[in-house]
Amino acid sequence: HVQVLMNWIDFGMNIQIAGDAARVRHDGSASPTGEAESEGGGQVMTETGIPHATRQALQAMGHQVGSGGSFGGYQGILIDWERGVLQGATEARKDGAALGY
Repeated sequence: HVQVLMNWIDFGMNIQIAGDAARVRHDGSASPTGEAESEGGGQVMTETGIPHATRQALQAMGHQVGSGGSFGGYQGILIDWERGVLQGATEARKDGAALGY
C-alpha cells in the first residue's frame, strides 16, 4: 500500500484519511510474474475520487485511462512512541472498524 504511505509521509494525511483517499493503479504492462507487456503499455485505472481534470491531464500525456475495479484494502495501526499514542484506521473499502480501549 505504497499510496497510503505516500499520503501519510509525503502529504501529511492522518492514517485514516491516507487510507480513504482515492487511488490509481496500472494494469496490463510488465508484471513481476514475467508476463509479457500488453500492446500499448497498459492502462491507468482510477477510482471515482480522482478529479476529472486529473484524468484528462493523464490522457493528454498519452496514457490510456479507465476507471473501476479493485484497489485493495487497508487497515493499520500507527504507534507514536514519543507521545504514547496508538492510532487505528480502516478504510471504506474494508469491512472493519478502528476501535480502542
